[in-house]
Amino acid sequence: MTVTPVAAPSFLAAKLAAYQLEIIEAIAQTHEVAKFCSLNAAQIDRNGAFPEREFELIAKAGLLTAPLRRELGGLGLGIDANSIGELLTILQAIGRANLAVGRIYEGHVNALQLLQTFGTPAQIETYSADVCDRHKIFGVWNAEADDGVKIMPLGGGKYRLEGAKTFATGCGCVDRPFIGGMLPSGEWQLCIVPMDEVETIADPSWWQPAGMRATASYKVDFTGVIVDESALIGQPGQYYQQPWLSAGVVRFAAVQLGGAAALFDAARQFLQEIDRTKDPYQEERFGQMAIAIESGQLWLQGAATQIERYHPIFAGDPAIAHPQATALVAYANMVRTAIEQICLDTIQLTARSVGTRGLLPPHPLERIIRDLTLYLRQPAFDASIANIGRYALQTPVTDSLWNNERFTREF
Repeated sequence: MTVTPVAAPSFLAAKLAAYQLEIIEAIAQTHEVAKFCSLNAAQIDRNGAFPEREFELIAKAGLLTAPLRRELGGLGLGIDANSIGELLTILQAIGRANLAVGRIYEGHVNALQLLQTFGTPAQIETYSADVCDRHKIFGVWNAEADDGVKIMPLGGGKYRLEGAKTFATGCGCVDRPFIGGMLPSGEWQLCIVPMDEVETIADPSWWQPAGMRATASYKVDFTGVIVDESALIGQPGQYYQQPWLSAGVVRFAAVQLGGAAALFDAARQFLQEIDRTKDPYQEERFGQMAIAIESGQLWLQGAATQIERYHPIFAGDPAIAHPQATALVAYANMVRTAIEQICLDTIQLTARSVGTRGLLPPHPLERIIRDLTLYLRQPAFDASIANIGRYALQTPVTDSLWNNERFTREF
Protein backbone atom coordinates (compact mmCIF):
# COMPACT_ATOMS: atom_id res chain seq x y z
CA MET A 1 0.00 0.00 0.00
CA THR A 2 1.32 3.42 -0.93
CA VAL A 3 1.06 6.07 1.72
CA THR A 4 0.83 9.63 0.48
CA PRO A 5 2.56 12.03 2.85
CA VAL A 6 0.35 14.78 4.23
CA ALA A 7 1.82 18.22 3.84
CA ALA A 8 2.40 20.12 7.05
CA PRO A 9 0.08 23.08 7.50
CA SER A 10 1.57 26.34 6.37
CA PHE A 11 2.58 29.02 8.85
CA LEU A 12 -0.33 31.22 7.79
CA ALA A 13 -2.81 28.36 8.14
CA ALA A 14 -1.50 27.63 11.62
CA LYS A 15 -1.86 31.29 12.60
CA LEU A 16 -5.41 31.36 11.25
CA ALA A 17 -6.31 28.22 13.19
CA ALA A 18 -4.88 29.71 16.40
CA TYR A 19 -6.80 32.94 15.80
CA GLN A 20 -10.05 31.05 15.26
CA LEU A 21 -9.49 29.18 18.53
CA GLU A 22 -9.00 32.50 20.33
CA ILE A 23 -12.27 33.81 18.90
CA ILE A 24 -14.08 30.63 19.95
CA GLU A 25 -12.63 31.02 23.44
CA ALA A 26 -13.77 34.67 23.59
CA ILE A 27 -17.32 33.61 22.74
CA ALA A 28 -17.17 30.87 25.38
CA GLN A 29 -15.92 33.40 27.94
CA THR A 30 -18.76 35.72 26.95
CA HIS A 31 -21.35 33.08 27.78
CA GLU A 32 -19.76 32.58 31.20
CA VAL A 33 -19.84 36.33 31.89
CA ALA A 34 -23.43 36.46 30.60
CA LYS A 35 -24.53 33.94 33.22
CA PHE A 36 -23.52 36.31 36.02
CA CYS A 37 -24.97 39.31 34.17
CA SER A 38 -28.34 37.59 33.97
CA LEU A 39 -28.35 36.48 37.61
CA ASN A 40 -27.34 39.93 38.86
CA ALA A 41 -29.55 42.00 36.55
CA ALA A 42 -32.32 42.56 39.11
CA GLN A 43 -29.82 43.65 41.78
CA ILE A 44 -28.54 46.58 39.71
CA ASP A 45 -31.91 47.62 38.28
CA ARG A 46 -31.93 50.95 40.11
CA ASN A 47 -30.91 54.53 39.51
CA GLY A 48 -27.33 55.20 40.54
CA ALA A 49 -26.22 51.60 40.01
CA PHE A 50 -23.51 50.50 37.59
CA PRO A 51 -22.54 46.94 36.60
CA GLU A 52 -19.12 47.11 38.25
CA ARG A 53 -18.72 43.41 38.91
CA GLU A 54 -19.94 42.63 35.41
CA PHE A 55 -17.20 44.78 33.87
CA GLU A 56 -14.58 43.28 36.15
CA LEU A 57 -15.53 39.93 34.65
CA ILE A 58 -15.61 41.39 31.13
CA ALA A 59 -12.06 42.70 31.65
CA LYS A 60 -10.87 39.41 33.12
CA ALA A 61 -12.33 37.53 30.12
CA GLY A 62 -10.32 39.73 27.74
CA LEU A 63 -13.42 41.31 26.24
CA LEU A 64 -12.31 44.90 26.94
CA THR A 65 -9.21 44.38 24.78
CA ALA A 66 -10.88 42.12 22.19
CA PRO A 67 -11.95 45.03 19.87
CA LEU A 68 -8.30 46.09 19.48
CA ARG A 69 -6.26 44.80 16.57
CA ARG A 70 -4.07 41.82 17.32
CA GLU A 71 -0.85 43.83 17.11
CA LEU A 72 -2.29 46.09 19.82
CA GLY A 73 -3.08 43.22 22.16
CA GLY A 74 -6.63 42.40 21.10
CA LEU A 75 -8.45 40.05 18.75
CA GLY A 76 -9.55 42.58 16.14
CA LEU A 77 -13.22 41.92 16.95
CA GLY A 78 -15.29 44.32 14.90
CA ILE A 79 -12.40 46.29 13.42
CA ASP A 80 -11.34 43.33 11.27
CA ALA A 81 -14.33 42.92 9.00
CA ASN A 82 -14.05 39.13 8.91
CA SER A 83 -14.79 39.04 12.65
CA ILE A 84 -17.94 41.16 12.64
CA GLY A 85 -20.17 38.09 12.85
CA GLU A 86 -18.41 36.93 16.02
CA LEU A 87 -18.66 40.44 17.50
CA LEU A 88 -22.41 40.52 16.86
CA THR A 89 -22.70 37.11 18.53
CA ILE A 90 -20.92 38.45 21.62
CA LEU A 91 -23.03 41.62 21.73
CA GLN A 92 -26.22 39.62 21.38
CA ALA A 93 -25.20 37.25 24.19
CA ILE A 94 -24.46 40.14 26.57
CA GLY A 95 -27.71 41.91 25.61
CA ARG A 96 -29.63 38.71 26.24
CA ALA A 97 -28.20 38.62 29.77
CA ASN A 98 -28.62 42.31 30.61
CA LEU A 99 -29.39 45.09 28.15
CA ALA A 100 -27.76 47.73 30.36
CA VAL A 101 -24.44 45.87 30.30
CA GLY A 102 -24.81 45.32 26.56
CA ARG A 103 -25.40 49.02 25.96
CA ILE A 104 -22.26 50.06 27.85
CA TYR A 105 -20.10 47.37 26.26
CA GLU A 106 -21.35 48.27 22.77
CA GLY A 107 -20.29 51.87 23.45
CA HIS A 108 -16.82 50.63 24.39
CA VAL A 109 -16.57 48.68 21.12
CA ASN A 110 -17.81 51.71 19.17
CA ALA A 111 -15.18 53.95 20.75
CA LEU A 112 -12.32 51.57 20.00
CA GLN A 113 -13.47 51.30 16.39
CA LEU A 114 -13.44 55.10 16.13
CA LEU A 115 -9.99 55.25 17.71
CA GLN A 116 -8.49 52.68 15.35
CA THR A 117 -10.17 54.21 12.30
CA PHE A 118 -9.52 57.92 12.81
CA GLY A 119 -6.71 58.09 15.39
CA THR A 120 -3.04 58.69 14.66
CA PRO A 121 -0.58 55.84 15.31
CA ALA A 122 0.57 57.59 18.50
CA GLN A 123 -3.01 58.05 19.75
CA ILE A 124 -3.88 54.45 18.96
CA GLU A 125 -0.82 53.20 20.85
CA THR A 126 -1.47 55.43 23.88
CA TYR A 127 -5.16 54.68 24.30
CA SER A 128 -4.75 50.98 23.50
CA ALA A 129 -2.36 50.79 26.44
CA ASP A 130 -5.10 52.31 28.61
CA VAL A 131 -7.30 49.35 27.71
CA CYS A 132 -4.68 46.60 27.87
CA ASP A 133 -2.66 47.72 30.88
CA ARG A 134 -5.20 49.64 32.96
CA HIS A 135 -8.54 48.13 31.88
CA LYS A 136 -10.01 51.53 31.08
CA ILE A 137 -13.57 51.54 29.72
CA PHE A 138 -14.23 53.70 26.66
CA GLY A 139 -17.53 55.12 25.44
CA VAL A 140 -19.12 57.63 23.06
CA TRP A 141 -21.02 60.58 24.55
CA ASN A 142 -22.39 62.58 21.63
CA ALA A 143 -25.95 63.55 22.66
CA GLU A 144 -26.55 67.04 23.96
CA ALA A 145 -29.22 69.69 24.54
CA ASP A 146 -29.09 73.46 24.01
CA ASP A 147 -26.04 73.75 26.27
CA GLY A 148 -23.92 71.44 24.14
CA VAL A 149 -20.15 71.19 24.19
CA LYS A 150 -17.90 73.70 22.47
CA ILE A 151 -14.18 73.11 21.94
CA MET A 152 -12.29 76.39 22.19
CA PRO A 153 -8.61 76.64 21.13
CA LEU A 154 -6.40 78.37 23.69
CA GLY A 155 -3.16 78.23 21.74
CA GLY A 156 -0.08 76.22 22.53
CA GLY A 157 -1.83 72.97 21.66
CA LYS A 158 -4.45 73.38 24.41
CA TYR A 159 -8.25 73.40 24.14
CA ARG A 160 -10.94 74.36 26.66
CA LEU A 161 -14.30 72.57 26.76
CA GLU A 162 -17.51 74.42 27.52
CA GLY A 163 -20.99 72.91 27.85
CA ALA A 164 -22.59 69.59 28.70
CA LYS A 165 -23.47 66.17 27.32
CA THR A 166 -26.69 64.27 27.96
CA PHE A 167 -27.15 60.47 28.02
CA ALA A 168 -23.53 60.07 29.18
CA THR A 169 -23.79 56.29 29.46
CA GLY A 170 -21.68 54.72 32.18
CA CYS A 171 -20.99 58.01 33.94
CA GLY A 172 -18.60 57.47 36.83
CA CYS A 173 -17.18 54.25 35.40
CA VAL A 174 -16.50 55.00 31.74
CA ASP A 175 -12.95 56.34 31.95
CA ARG A 176 -12.26 57.47 28.38
CA PRO A 177 -15.39 58.80 26.65
CA PHE A 178 -15.31 60.25 23.16
CA ILE A 179 -16.83 63.73 23.38
CA GLY A 180 -18.12 65.54 20.31
CA GLY A 181 -17.99 69.32 20.35
CA MET A 182 -18.34 72.34 18.10
CA LEU A 183 -15.22 74.20 17.02
CA PRO A 184 -15.35 77.99 16.46
CA SER A 185 -15.48 77.19 12.73
CA GLY A 186 -18.81 75.40 13.25
CA GLU A 187 -17.27 72.00 12.53
CA TRP A 188 -17.79 68.95 14.76
CA GLN A 189 -14.69 67.57 16.45
CA LEU A 190 -14.16 64.41 18.51
CA CYS A 191 -11.89 64.33 21.52
CA ILE A 192 -11.17 61.85 24.32
CA VAL A 193 -11.51 63.13 27.88
CA PRO A 194 -9.58 61.30 30.64
CA MET A 195 -12.32 61.42 33.26
CA ASP A 196 -10.02 60.35 36.09
CA GLU A 197 -7.70 63.29 35.40
CA VAL A 198 -10.19 66.18 35.09
CA GLU A 199 -13.02 67.72 37.08
CA THR A 200 -16.54 67.60 35.65
CA ILE A 201 -20.01 68.05 37.14
CA ALA A 202 -22.37 65.07 36.79
CA ASP A 203 -26.11 65.46 37.32
CA PRO A 204 -27.63 62.10 38.37
CA SER A 205 -31.05 63.71 38.88
CA TRP A 206 -31.28 64.19 35.11
CA TRP A 207 -31.46 60.38 34.69
CA GLN A 208 -34.77 59.10 36.08
CA PRO A 209 -35.75 56.50 33.46
CA ALA A 210 -38.25 53.68 33.51
CA GLY A 211 -35.69 51.32 32.03
CA MET A 212 -31.92 50.93 31.49
CA ARG A 213 -31.38 52.34 35.00
CA ALA A 214 -27.99 50.69 35.52
CA THR A 215 -26.45 52.48 32.52
CA ALA A 216 -26.05 55.61 34.70
CA SER A 217 -26.64 57.83 31.65
CA TYR A 218 -26.29 61.16 33.45
CA LYS A 219 -25.85 64.71 32.23
CA VAL A 220 -22.21 65.82 32.49
CA ASP A 221 -20.93 69.40 32.36
CA PHE A 222 -17.39 69.66 30.94
CA THR A 223 -17.03 73.42 31.32
CA GLY A 224 -13.49 74.31 32.27
CA VAL A 225 -11.88 71.03 31.21
CA ILE A 226 -8.57 71.55 29.38
CA VAL A 227 -7.35 68.92 26.92
CA ASP A 228 -4.21 68.67 24.82
CA GLU A 229 -4.26 68.61 21.05
CA SER A 230 -3.31 64.94 21.28
CA ALA A 231 -6.80 64.25 22.69
CA LEU A 232 -8.48 65.40 19.46
CA ILE A 233 -9.33 62.33 17.39
CA GLY A 234 -9.62 62.56 13.62
CA GLN A 235 -10.39 65.54 11.46
CA PRO A 236 -13.38 67.86 12.00
CA GLY A 237 -16.58 66.25 10.73
CA GLN A 238 -15.20 62.71 10.53
CA TYR A 239 -17.55 61.38 13.21
CA TYR A 240 -20.44 61.80 10.77
CA GLN A 241 -18.53 60.37 7.82
CA GLN A 242 -20.27 57.48 6.10
CA PRO A 243 -20.45 54.56 6.08
CA TRP A 244 -18.83 54.42 9.56
CA LEU A 245 -21.64 56.21 11.37
CA SER A 246 -24.52 54.15 9.97
CA ALA A 247 -22.75 50.82 9.51
CA GLY A 248 -22.24 50.75 13.26
CA VAL A 249 -25.97 50.55 13.98
CA VAL A 250 -25.79 46.78 13.51
CA ARG A 251 -23.93 46.62 16.84
CA PHE A 252 -26.75 48.00 18.96
CA ALA A 253 -29.26 46.05 16.86
CA ALA A 254 -27.47 42.87 17.97
CA VAL A 255 -27.75 43.88 21.63
CA GLN A 256 -31.44 44.66 21.16
CA LEU A 257 -32.13 41.33 19.49
CA GLY A 258 -30.51 39.71 22.52
CA GLY A 259 -33.10 41.48 24.65
CA ALA A 260 -35.92 40.16 22.48
CA ALA A 261 -34.52 36.63 22.84
CA ALA A 262 -34.42 37.09 26.62
CA LEU A 263 -38.08 38.11 26.59
CA PHE A 264 -38.95 35.07 24.51
CA ASP A 265 -37.14 32.77 26.93
CA ALA A 266 -38.63 34.37 30.05
CA ALA A 267 -42.15 34.15 28.65
CA ARG A 268 -41.67 30.50 27.70
CA GLN A 269 -40.45 29.69 31.19
CA PHE A 270 -43.39 31.52 32.76
CA LEU A 271 -45.96 29.58 30.73
CA GLN A 272 -44.20 26.28 31.41
CA GLU A 273 -44.28 26.98 35.15
CA ILE A 274 -48.04 27.64 35.14
CA ASP A 275 -48.74 24.84 32.66
CA ARG A 276 -50.23 27.03 29.93
CA THR A 277 -48.16 25.77 26.99
CA LYS A 278 -50.93 23.81 25.26
CA ASP A 279 -53.24 26.73 24.62
CA PRO A 280 -53.60 27.11 20.82
CA TYR A 281 -53.47 30.91 21.04
CA GLN A 282 -50.23 30.73 23.01
CA GLU A 283 -48.83 28.35 20.42
CA GLU A 284 -49.68 30.81 17.66
CA ARG A 285 -48.03 33.74 19.49
CA PHE A 286 -44.87 31.80 20.21
CA GLY A 287 -44.76 30.61 16.63
CA GLN A 288 -44.77 34.25 15.53
CA MET A 289 -42.02 35.12 17.98
CA ALA A 290 -39.83 32.18 16.99
CA ILE A 291 -40.07 33.24 13.35
CA ALA A 292 -39.32 36.87 14.22
CA ILE A 293 -36.25 36.15 16.34
CA GLU A 294 -34.84 33.74 13.77
CA SER A 295 -35.41 36.45 11.16
CA GLY A 296 -33.35 38.79 13.32
CA GLN A 297 -30.54 36.25 13.38
CA LEU A 298 -30.59 36.12 9.60
CA TRP A 299 -30.50 39.92 9.40
CA LEU A 300 -27.38 39.96 11.58
CA GLN A 301 -25.78 37.28 9.42
CA GLY A 302 -26.59 39.34 6.35
CA ALA A 303 -25.03 42.43 7.94
CA ALA A 304 -21.86 40.50 8.77
CA THR A 305 -21.64 39.23 5.18
CA GLN A 306 -22.08 42.68 3.65
CA ILE A 307 -19.55 44.31 5.98
CA GLU A 308 -17.00 41.56 5.37
CA ARG A 309 -17.36 41.80 1.59
CA TYR A 310 -17.20 45.59 1.66
CA HIS A 311 -13.62 45.91 2.88
CA PRO A 312 -11.12 43.98 5.08
CA ILE A 313 -11.36 46.78 7.68
CA PHE A 314 -14.72 47.72 9.19
CA ALA A 315 -16.32 50.29 6.84
CA GLY A 316 -13.09 50.70 4.87
CA ASP A 317 -10.30 53.24 4.71
CA PRO A 318 -11.57 56.78 5.47
CA ALA A 319 -9.06 58.22 3.01
CA ILE A 320 -10.42 56.21 0.07
CA ALA A 321 -13.95 56.56 -1.31
CA HIS A 322 -15.74 53.24 -1.82
CA PRO A 323 -18.32 52.88 -4.65
CA GLN A 324 -20.66 50.81 -2.45
CA ALA A 325 -20.73 53.08 0.62
CA THR A 326 -24.34 54.13 0.06
CA ALA A 327 -25.39 50.50 -0.39
CA LEU A 328 -23.77 49.49 2.90
CA VAL A 329 -25.46 52.36 4.75
CA ALA A 330 -28.86 51.40 3.34
CA TYR A 331 -28.36 47.74 4.27
CA ALA A 332 -27.34 48.63 7.83
CA ASN A 333 -30.43 50.82 8.14
CA MET A 334 -32.57 47.89 6.99
CA VAL A 335 -31.05 45.69 9.68
CA ARG A 336 -31.68 48.29 12.35
CA THR A 337 -35.28 48.88 11.24
CA ALA A 338 -36.15 45.19 10.89
CA ILE A 339 -34.74 44.28 14.31
CA GLU A 340 -36.51 47.19 15.99
CA GLN A 341 -39.82 45.88 14.63
CA ILE A 342 -38.94 42.36 15.76
CA CYS A 343 -38.30 43.67 19.26
CA LEU A 344 -41.54 45.69 19.34
CA ASP A 345 -43.52 42.66 18.16
CA THR A 346 -41.86 40.47 20.78
CA ILE A 347 -42.72 42.95 23.54
CA GLN A 348 -46.37 43.00 22.48
CA LEU A 349 -46.69 39.25 22.02
CA THR A 350 -45.01 38.36 25.32
CA ALA A 351 -47.19 40.85 27.19
CA ARG A 352 -50.31 39.28 25.70
CA SER A 353 -49.02 35.80 26.47
CA VAL A 354 -48.19 36.24 30.16
CA GLY A 355 -50.92 38.74 31.08
CA THR A 356 -50.81 41.06 34.09
CA ARG A 357 -49.45 38.40 36.41
CA GLY A 358 -46.31 37.94 34.35
CA LEU A 359 -45.69 41.67 34.09
CA LEU A 360 -45.39 42.30 37.82
CA PRO A 361 -41.97 42.67 39.46
CA PRO A 362 -39.85 40.90 40.50
CA HIS A 363 -40.48 38.75 37.43
CA PRO A 364 -37.69 39.51 34.90
CA LEU A 365 -40.21 40.10 32.10
CA GLU A 366 -41.19 43.43 33.62
CA ARG A 367 -37.59 44.67 33.76
CA ILE A 368 -36.60 43.42 30.31
CA ILE A 369 -39.64 45.08 28.71
CA ARG A 370 -38.75 48.39 30.39
CA ASP A 371 -35.11 48.18 29.34
CA LEU A 372 -35.82 47.14 25.77
CA THR A 373 -38.56 49.72 25.25
CA LEU A 374 -36.22 52.55 26.23
CA TYR A 375 -33.20 51.15 24.36
CA LEU A 376 -35.16 50.89 21.12
CA ARG A 377 -35.61 54.64 21.01
CA GLN A 378 -32.53 55.31 18.92
CA PRO A 379 -32.36 58.59 16.96
CA ALA A 380 -33.35 59.28 13.36
CA PHE A 381 -35.65 56.28 12.87
CA ASP A 382 -37.67 57.86 10.03
CA ALA A 383 -34.54 59.15 8.31
CA SER A 384 -33.13 55.61 8.35
CA ILE A 385 -36.17 54.23 6.54
CA ALA A 386 -36.12 57.12 4.07
CA ASN A 387 -32.46 56.35 3.35
CA ILE A 388 -33.39 52.78 2.41
CA GLY A 389 -36.13 53.97 0.07
CA ARG A 390 -33.91 56.62 -1.50
CA TYR A 391 -31.22 54.05 -2.26
CA ALA A 392 -33.79 51.64 -3.72
CA LEU A 393 -35.34 54.30 -5.95
CA GLN A 394 -31.96 55.49 -7.23
CA THR A 395 -30.68 52.01 -8.06
CA PRO A 396 -31.32 50.95 -11.69
CA VAL A 397 -33.99 48.25 -11.94
CA THR A 398 -31.55 46.12 -13.90
CA ASP A 399 -29.31 45.89 -10.81
CA SER A 400 -29.83 43.86 -7.68
CA LEU A 401 -29.93 46.10 -4.61
CA TRP A 402 -27.45 43.96 -2.72
CA ASN A 403 -25.96 41.63 -5.26
CA ASN A 404 -23.04 40.01 -3.50
CA GLU A 405 -20.89 40.40 -6.59
CA ARG A 406 -21.12 44.18 -6.23
CA PHE A 407 -19.47 44.07 -2.80
CA THR A 408 -15.89 43.33 -3.76
CA ARG A 409 -12.99 44.03 -1.50
CA GLU A 410 -10.56 46.71 -2.56
CA PHE A 411 -7.02 46.03 -1.42
